[in-house]
Amino acid sequence: MRKIINRYIFKEIAFPFIIILLVLTFVLLMGKIMQIMDLVINKGVNVFSIAQIIVFLLPSFMLFTIPIALLIAILIAMGRLSADNEITAIKTSGISLMQIFYPVAIASLITFILAVFISYFLVPQSNFATKRLLFNIAQQNASIGIKEKVFNSDFKDFLIYAEKIPVNRNYMEGVIISDNRMIGEQNTILAKKAILVSDAESMTVKLKLEDGSIHTVSSDLKHYRKIDFTSYEINLDLSTALANLNESSKTSTEMTVSELLERMKKPGLDKAAVRELAIEVHKKFSIPLSCLFFGLLALPLGIRSHRSVKSRGFAVGLIVVASYYLLRIGGEALVETGYLSPEVGVWTPTLVFALVGTYLLYMANREISFWQTVNVFLMRKGWKN
Repeated sequence: MRKIINRYIFKEIAFPFIIILLVLTFVLLMGKIMQIMDLVINKGVNVFSIAQIIVFLLPSFMLFTIPIALLIAILIAMGRLSADNEITAIKTSGISLMQIFYPVAIASLITFILAVFISYFLVPQSNFATKRLLFNIAQQNASIGIKEKVFNSDFKDFLIYAEKIPVNRNYMEGVIISDNRMIGEQNTILAKKAILVSDAESMTVKLKLEDGSIHTVSSDLKHYRKIDFTSYEINLDLSTALANLNESSKTSTEMTVSELLERMKKPGLDKAAVRELAIEVHKKFSIPLSCLFFGLLALPLGIRSHRSVKSRGFAVGLIVVASYYLLRIGGEALVETGYLSPEVGVWTPTLVFALVGTYLLYMANREISFWQTVNVFLMRKGWKN
């Protein structure tokens, strides 16, 4: 009988978990949809590359949506069972709350293992793969990396600014270029029109300029030279950018734990960089662990002794998630500014919610209703009639 009840409760959790996970992941993906649509419509990126970008983005999204989906799914499942008096019937049959917690614990453990795998392996690899894919796209269509009214420094020795980039056109208007190829001599190039043409084999992009001028100032600011041109070509070197796509150039979000620890041992790093790497190391484990303590919290918060709106589980879940992530963001900010150590800043929210979850589960197991306790406290303070 207990196996049947365990499977029943697990199914009650699994179905809303999958639905909520898909919905939340889709919502996060919608935050990137404008950039993705711009690549398709205005830049001509093919559908296969767009599909790759979406696949590479999913692990980083799922690392955050899995704990949230688990929490809300347990709250909804326990709330539904309580509202229909099924929890009461289960307890009447001789099954304790800790035995009811068994399928919840199994669901939490499964999501924890999945989150660890995503955090440790998939997120670093997918982030780095996204970086490489975007660079390859930019190499094939160099205009993708340049935006209107933004200074672009992706090319070696050049800083490029474009006043306007017409939609569905492969050229720029109102171009300003800072040319730093000559040591001790600053060249500024102005052109009415510029066209970028990429060459993947030579790892260069040729910039064809029309109707412009080259302004040169000596290092001592005593000599000035101006050259007008109707046509001028510049080879923009991409080899440096390609060379930077190696293991040492990875950012903290693109490294595994072993790579982060190895980078932290590298001599010459400033304290801010070490703190950033340490935060990422601790996040690799603290975020997946949220699955376990969310399970502790969700069971006692989801069980209620009276009927109420079934949407309450979703609302309570949002409050818990918002509280946790606000504490986590605040802790990380204090670590980055040097006010807290990485261990304290990153792990404090996890420990706080784990203790609260354990306390609430203990109260629920002793048949002490959390919500009744809150109501009594509010009535004693005169905050509720």
